[in-house]
Amino acid sequence: MPTPKQDTDLTRVLQGLENASSSLRLRAALAVGTTPDPRFIDLLIRRCAIEPEFHVREMLTWALTRHSASMTVPELLNEVRSERAQARSQALHTLSKIGDRQAWPAITRALLTDADDEVARSAWRAAVVLVPEGEEPELAAVLATQLGRGGRETQLSLSRALVALGEVITPTLVAATTGPDPRVRQHAIATERLLRNPDAGFEFAIEEAKRIMALGTTGEEG
Repeated sequence: MPTPKQDTDLTRVLQGLENASSSLRLRAALAVGTTPDPRFIDLLIRRCAIEPEFHVREMLTWALTRHSASMTVPELLNEVRSERAQARSQALHTLSKIGDRQAWPAITRALLTDADDEVARSAWRAAVVLVPEGEEPELAAVLATQLGRGGRETQLSLSRALVALGEVITPTLVAATTGPDPRVRQHAIATERLLRNPDAGFEFAIEEAKRIMALGTTGEEG
């Protein structure tokens, strides 16, 4: 049974995390992470699902990583099944930071293809961290189904995830460059360029892909 002091501590942390001031919420999350206490894990996870400020969410994630993975990971795995998109996204982001590969089975195809871009991006980042050795080609094949998706930031996230898998993505990218959708072809070519020359940057890779496609279209290549 909680003592009066424990009840007071919980109330104080809850009030801090729900304060109207983002700087005070940030300070509360920092305090919890500085002195980890398992009693606060649920509060941190619940706040992740609704916190509007990016920098506060990052501090909440940091605070969760300061606790034992055996206590946080099961709770986070429940969150990835939440109906709230932000809850799924932030739980996946936190799992990627914790890096416990026991969470891998939770990174489902449904999450990797989630209709919400932020959820999908978080799932891609988590997947490349957690994927067991030998399963990279299968993951690459699922990720490749998302080529051409969304705006520049979403496409950059996917390219980075694919490139992080290394050379195993090459056959998948080659196949995608011959598909019927020009957006998919362009994204696949840009990702292949990024794999070959990571220092070039995504914008350069996209421009290269546009040039290659234009040459192919006009029959001027080679």
